[in-house]
Amino acid sequence: MRDIVILGSTGSIGVQALEVIAANPDLFRVGGLSAGGSSLSLLAKQVRQFNVPIVGVSSGAEELKSVLSGVKVIDGKGASEQIASLTCDLVLNAMTGSIGLGPTLAALSCGNRVALANKESLVAGGDLVMAYGAEKIIPVDSEHSALFQAMSSGRSSDVSKLILTASGGPFRDRQDLGEVKLADALAHPTWSMGPVVTINSATLVNKGLEIIEAHYLFDIPYSRIEAVIHPQSVVHSLVEFRDGSTLAQASPPDMKGPIAYALSYPNRVNGAMAPIDWSSKQSWSFEPIDEKRFPAVQLAKRAGALGSSVAAIYNAANEEAVAAFMRQEIAFTAIVDTIEKVVDKLTARAPSKIRDISDVSAIEQDARMVATEVLKRR
Repeated sequence: MRDIVILGSTGSIGVQALEVIAANPDLFRVGGLSAGGSSLSLLAKQVRQFNVPIVGVSSGAEELKSVLSGVKVIDGKGASEQIASLTCDLVLNAMTGSIGLGPTLAALSCGNRVALANKESLVAGGDLVMAYGAEKIIPVDSEHSALFQAMSSGRSSDVSKLILTASGGPFRDRQDLGEVKLADALAHPTWSMGPVVTINSATLVNKGLEIIEAHYLFDIPYSRIEAVIHPQSVVHSLVEFRDGSTLAQASPPDMKGPIAYALSYPNRVNGAMAPIDWSSKQSWSFEPIDEKRFPAVQLAKRAGALGSSVAAIYNAANEEAVAAFMRQEIAFTAIVDTIEKVVDKLTARAPSKIRDISDVSAIEQDARMVATEVLKRR
């Protein structure tokens, strides 16, 4: 029986993780939950369903206390850090955004293993996270879970290239990207995700973030990490070895698979997801990314290669631009354009080394200020 703590339990990954746990009560129990406070009724339902003894919420604590009895409620800005520090077998960080960095560091500093779905922890503070406990991190993203599994068949020194796959989003073949509306961007063709991640997938910023994440997780230089379009989203990543062979991990596009793998590693959960139906015809295709139409991936590789501080700038600028797009203040194409302008403006004065989380906060604050200025001029 594993004691699991979930950060961001009311989001897409958190909800699916709890579904995995509910289906396997003999394997897992929930020792603590945290959420942002925008879905208090769902959080209260989760606490009652899984008999959770302690919960953290950034806002709405009094309302939560009024509907829960016998449950310790931690509130305020540092609630997720406190929940992440609980004694447990595994902390699943399913938060969205760089706000997840602090809880990741808190969990690792206590010696907790971390199932990491919050890719921004590595994008914004990769050097810090890996220094705190690289060996304690288990990837949850489908692409990185695939790489993690494929790389286990050989030595890291034998790896010549990592290839992440991208569905291409809903606009893979669309030419008029400047006319894309919010509702269009939120309609992903193969995956069910939260709104921010769905938009990041549409711009391919998500793939850029994942390349930075892969760089830190597997200690592979950016020059040896690529991304390709794979519309079917069945092959999640590939590892090319120096002898010319390539190993791929394939499964239906269902996040319960990689979530269950991370929760149970090194074991596997029976029936975590439906397998591929080999009795029916399968057709998988791969093609290069059109970098002129989708420049976010190469921009992310450039930012990452310039150092972790520039990667943090890339991420913070994207968060501001996506928020503006979701408010329907800017065009879809302005998202990546804003990121590029912010990266170009701040790269020269970005610190060469990130010493602590306060450095990350300062870098992000500068990036958000510049992004706000850029967005106002649009």
